[in-house]
Amino acid sequence: MFGLGPRKRPSRKGTGSFVDVPQDLLKEIEQLERHFTVDIAKLKQITNHFVEELEKGLSMEGGSIPMNPTWVMSFPTGYETGTYLALDMGGTNLRVCEITLTEQKSEFDIIQSKYRMPEELKTGEADELWEYIADCLSQFIETHHGDTSKLDKLPLGFTFSYPATQHYVDEGVLQRWTKGFDIAGVEGHNVVPMFEAALAQRGVPIKLTALINDTTGTLIASAYTDTKMKIGCIFGTGCNAAYMENCGSIPKLAHMNLPPDTPMAINCEWGAFDNEHKVLPRTPYDIIIDKDSPRPGQQAFEKMIAGLYLGEVFRLVLVDLHDNHETHIFAGQDISKLRKAYSLDSSFLSAIEEDPFENLSETFELFQNKLNISPSHPELELIRRTAELIGTRAARLSACGVAAISKKKGYETCHVGADGSVFNKYPHFKERGAQALREILDWPEKADPKDDDPIEILAAEDGSGVGAALIAALTLQRVKDGNMHGILHPENFK
Repeated sequence: MFGLGPRKRPSRKGTGSFVDVPQDLLKEIEQLERHFTVDIAKLKQITNHFVEELEKGLSMEGGSIPMNPTWVMSFPTGYETGTYLALDMGGTNLRVCEITLTEQKSEFDIIQSKYRMPEELKTGEADELWEYIADCLSQFIETHHGDTSKLDKLPLGFTFSYPATQHYVDEGVLQRWTKGFDIAGVEGHNVVPMFEAALAQRGVPIKLTALINDTTGTLIASAYTDTKMKIGCIFGTGCNAAYMENCGSIPKLAHMNLPPDTPMAINCEWGAFDNEHKVLPRTPYDIIIDKDSPRPGQQAFEKMIAGLYLGEVFRLVLVDLHDNHETHIFAGQDISKLRKAYSLDSSFLSAIEEDPFENLSETFELFQNKLNISPSHPELELIRRTAELIGTRAARLSACGVAAISKKKGYETCHVGADGSVFNKYPHFKERGAQALREILDWPEKADPKDDDPIEILAAEDGSGVGAALIAALTLQRVKDGNMHGILHPENFK
């Protein structure tokens, strides 16, 4: 089983073993296995605590996991129609999409453009940022629609995937900048009026219909093409999940007197799970990552499973084995490049795990080219096992969140839509997560290995494009139906 003690290496040519690894290195490998292995009992304990924390986040008192209501109040039917814009503001690019939901069930056409996000804007003035975004939107509309003077205002879904509190579908109060942004005068404020003012100043024919988080978009976009879809997840640089809750199960919304069986998409922001350090099996390396991070004591779950941190955990292990252990790996070599914090990302671990050769020649070249280090063959075996352990732990822990939502909602069978670089690109992440889910939920062994699991994690649809457009469409439809809950500016919907 994945993650349960030493085993032979998957996917390499020949049969990997530790026969040529000296005893002292073997002891280090065994110690790392004790640090990073998460057994079935621990997975179940984490999952049970996770269920309690999801409940707490929905309560009046709240908890570490914010459990933000998104005011997305239905799944798509697949019969939504119309043309919508979607804007996705990332750390590197600004993506603008025009999505036409066609008459054919669950089908859409998409045209899109990407605009580079200039570095100077990330630390400049707020006005400059919003003006640049408005200019990009104006350019996109002119390119695809020509003369805009006679154009009706196009509804826009804005994917704003920065930690923000949403009290309305068309409002978002920025809690803090991430992804390299640090613009004064925006944190603690509603970003929508700033954005709308820039649009109005330039006469861009757009009405902002919904502000969304990419995880909620992932849930809705995936449900548009797959009616079994109940949970949306992101496993990338960060991690998060969204699912549909009944309003009657959200005590912190009780004062709004919503019908108890009304659905409400919840953006969990579950990276904050176990900030109190009650159940997650943190190693000394996880403790260093937290202590040296910009916000110690926050995002405990994310710091153990997200792509941003996997390479850093790995780097800290190797530096520790060089500096503080009798084995002194890479003895006599200059490891100054390895000492640079966050110099290795999750793609570095991916490359190690994908090395198909018994002598780990690709890993050797990787270390030489990137770090100017020439590992011995036994050191390469330790490197490989360390990468496996860290990647496996991330996949197994991530399954606890999926299992917790499934248990809370009583889902016996469903699909989970997952997006993000770790899910899509990290070797064996899906299989390891599926194995952990099987262990947590006590599924019987499959008669045929090709059979589907009761709860399956699948590659998601485009949440920040199609999902944003669909949420704009769903919002317009419910306003048309007279459901104005969570609409801050009704005048925008006339």
